[in-house]
Amino acid sequence: MSDSIKHECGIAMLRLRKPMEYYIKKYGTWDYGLQKMYLMMEKQHNRGQDGAGIAGIKLNVEPGNRYIFRQRSNKANPLKKIFSLIYEDIDEANRSHHQGLNDLDYIKKYVPFVCDVYLGHLRYGTYGNYNIDYVHPVSRENNWRSRNLVMAGNFNLTNVGDVFSSLVDLGQNPVDFSDTVTILENIGHRLDEENERVFRIFKEQGYSKKEISPLIEENLDLANVLRKASRNWDGGYAMAGMVGHGDAFVMRDPSGIRPVFYYIDEEVVVVASERPVIQTIFDVRTSDVNELPPACALIVKASGETNIEQIREEAEPRKCSFERIYFSRGTDKTIYRERKKLGESLTQPVLKAVDYDIENTVFSYIPNTAESAFYGLVKGVEDYINHSKTEIILEKGNKLSREELEKIISRRPRVEKIAVKDAKLRTFITEDKSRDDLVEHVYDVTYGVIRRGIDNLVVIDDSIVRGTTLKRSIIKILDRLEPKKIVVVSSSPQLRYTDCYGIDMAKLGDLIAFRAAVELLKDQGKESLIHEIYEEAKAELLKPVEEVRNIVREIYKPFCPEEISKKISAMLKTDDIRAEVEIVYQSIEGLHQACPGHTGDWYFTGNYPTPGGNKVANQSFINYMEGINIRAY
Repeated sequence: MSDSIKHECGIAMLRLRKPMEYYIKKYGTWDYGLQKMYLMMEKQHNRGQDGAGIAGIKLNVEPGNRYIFRQRSNKANPLKKIFSLIYEDIDEANRSHHQGLNDLDYIKKYVPFVCDVYLGHLRYGTYGNYNIDYVHPVSRENNWRSRNLVMAGNFNLTNVGDVFSSLVDLGQNPVDFSDTVTILENIGHRLDEENERVFRIFKEQGYSKKEISPLIEENLDLANVLRKASRNWDGGYAMAGMVGHGDAFVMRDPSGIRPVFYYIDEEVVVVASERPVIQTIFDVRTSDVNELPPACALIVKASGETNIEQIREEAEPRKCSFERIYFSRGTDKTIYRERKKLGESLTQPVLKAVDYDIENTVFSYIPNTAESAFYGLVKGVEDYINHSKTEIILEKGNKLSREELEKIISRRPRVEKIAVKDAKLRTFITEDKSRDDLVEHVYDVTYGVIRRGIDNLVVIDDSIVRGTTLKRSIIKILDRLEPKKIVVVSSSPQLRYTDCYGIDMAKLGDLIAFRAAVELLKDQGKESLIHEIYEEAKAELLKPVEEVRNIVREIYKPFCPEEISKKISAMLKTDDIRAEVEIVYQSIEGLHQACPGHTGDWYFTGNYPTPGGNKVANQSFINYMEGINIRAY
């Protein structure tokens, strides 16, 4: 994605189901769990680079000894930082004991972070909250092990204010309004209730308080805790947590908006945000890694037993399609095929944009994440060329000379590496004009492959969200090659609506498709319609949330997608650009055909999977009209 979009976080959880001696004997290392956690987090660093954290719990630790460990960082290279600190602590403990890491009893009892259960998180500070307090895992501490709670998640709720208010109504005084702290306290409150419920059962049976504590740990119903805590949540989430005595869980929203995968064998229980991470690190097949069903939780007891529990009523599946287009690692075999299909489905509109002049067209991609879609587009063009070759040969048959036949057979797409991002260049200048000058040099281009004034240049991108980088940098850079026409292709459809489930697209006015539609309304003298929609949006917010309609859809109704694309093309072409510029977008139909299992397309269609989405869409439009530059939830 050429536009910088902050987005979903990554989670990793590991439960070791065997004693340490087993891993030392089989794998030759006492830190098997730590090594696997580092790899799982490193393989998901694409999901968050603004912060990282890891927590671990030792089982069956005697009172007076530490059993929960946590390390977080919001510094540069946070993952490297936290593991460096962890091993520094381990080295310090090792120096204070004469047998060091050869003494297994000492390691199990006293060496920090040599744990039985781990929870890791990679964070994107989506809305500017980069303070260390917002870095997961977050914790809620208590002297009773079964009341300690450590949590991390990839989530966003549209109604966190309502959840916060419910805690206040209970008499609580939460110290922060953030969704992270609110959800922690929400689940923590229900965990306290569950502790009290089990305590009363055994108290009535005559057990002493000391005897009751381990009985509570054995009999906690985490599924019930999660059902009560989440029953009013509206949003997308994949949340994982650990309780102090060793129970752990991961849960997923009813529509399956956020992804979660797991793998279980006799040695480990593993959870991650992406399937290929588990496949690679534990050397297992695709079929061995399962997707956690929507509305369900994977519960791992301190004993190591596992169970899948339904937590909420399952809704219509609306898995995030942006996961497939951009966010997830393309090494997943299904994602790779889907991205290729996205590119292939754009073949005809791209050929139309260059007037089917393949001989005078160069095909490329930008940035690197668009490479898979590019392969699909090239395949589509190759298929078109091969079909035309066949038709010519069949038509002319033996009338073709050898030279003519060789010329026909040699036809193929002209594929070149045109733009290369300069990873070392940072746009650290804040003054607008100076910064724009610097942005123009973020990419280098390959000279000498475009015939000036003759060739068309087609470049494919994952998506075009704001259009800022295209306008300020990419189109200007490509224009230096002096092509006759620049065609920028988006493998995703026009991004028309804000997201409220974890992706940093919270302000409607940032989206170039929205700005183009508004400009078209103004061009056609329909500016009054914009104000009518504004009044309707305000009226909708007075309704109960489940009755709210997405009024922003009315902005786009007068126009077909091609009209909006044409307007976007005009908006991105500045006066100093010599080449003709055309933007080609994926169709909704093409998206669904390429990614049939991921129908969550609300940012393209306005069809939100939860009622809160419609409310957020309307509020974002109201904010735009009133000049309020904040997110809508």
